[in-house]
Amino acid sequence: MSKQRITISGRTAVITGAASGIGRALAQRLSAHGCPVAIADIDEHGLKETEASLRGPTLLRVLDVRDAAAQRDFADQVRQWAPQPIAAVFNNAGVTVGSTVLDAVPEDDQWLWDINFGGVVNGTRAFLPLLVEQDDGVIVNTSSVFGLVGMPGQSAYCSAKFAVRGFTESLRQELRGTGVSAVTVHPGGVDTNIVRNARYRKDPDGRGRTQEQMAQDFAAHTMTKPDEAAEVIHRGVEAGRARILIGPDARMFDLLGRLAPTRYYDILKRIESYQQRRTAK
Repeated sequence: MSKQRITISGRTAVITGAASGIGRALAQRLSAHGCPVAIADIDEHGLKETEASLRGPTLLRVLDVRDAAAQRDFADQVRQWAPQPIAAVFNNAGVTVGSTVLDAVPEDDQWLWDINFGGVVNGTRAFLPLLVEQDDGVIVNTSSVFGLVGMPGQSAYCSAKFAVRGFTESLRQELRGTGVSAVTVHPGGVDTNIVRNARYRKDPDGRGRTQEQMAQDFAAHTMTKPDEAAEVIHRGVEAGRARILIGPDARMFDLLGRLAPTRYYDILKRIESYQQRRTAK
């Protein structure tokens, strides 16, 4: 399928998970590029902080992405409000859970699946009819580097992000021949609050770390800032890319998953051990 260039700048954009992290950075970048932005999140305080940082027309909606009816109502609200046609819908809201499969709490896993996958499905189903009606626009769904490879202690997160990837790739093929497209985003480690806002019962690695310590460890290994991620997403969507990898770690994971589909974790552990030895010298 040939690349279909898409213009977002100056047109309406819809962003969930906009109270912080990549969602906030996307809202700020697109607003700065002349986009009226409709922003949504369950975190009203953070959402209002995002709104205060934007330059142009903004529609704010406190929204639980798990609620399909609320998502449809949000889509109707955006249709009535939007001063320009909708260029892009970014289904970006996400959370994480840290647990082994053996110790998993089913309610925690369901909470994550309902947000990370269910929220993407709800947002896509709510806004897709509008884009199909105008025969223009793009659905941009946030998966993860953990939607490319499976990692220990992240079974719920990986399963949801793999599901986002499969759902979006299927949608992309259904949209062939139309003016609407679908994009999957695979961020690597981005410096956000996702770990601080996670559900952890205990350290899944068995090291006894507190949640704050795990958040600090995560931050120490991130390679990308939210504003950098937003730039990559914006440029990638406008360039017509069907899949967007964010950060050198995402590119490495993608390559390892292709070259060593059953042994990538062994290779990652060797790389980690080598780096630790170098640091210790």
